[in-house]
Amino acid sequence: MTTVSIDADIKAKWQDGHSSYSPGTTEELAIIGIDLLVRDLGADAAQSFIEQVFEKHLADQKNAEAART
Repeated sequence: MTTVSIDADIKAKWQDGHSSYSPGTTEELAIIGIDLLVRDLGADAAQSFIEQVFEKHLADQKNAEAART
């Protein structure tokens, strides 16, 4: 696996507050993204969205494997 290092400053604002984030790893970025998605969409809609993303990547992976054989 490839190691990815992230240099980002994320500023999120909503009506009742704001937050700043500086993720350094993909895991930290994912946690921030999921947290913001849940705040924006709610837990059920965020989970549904994430499942759609995983389904797309699994389909892409299967297609790539089929193309190699």
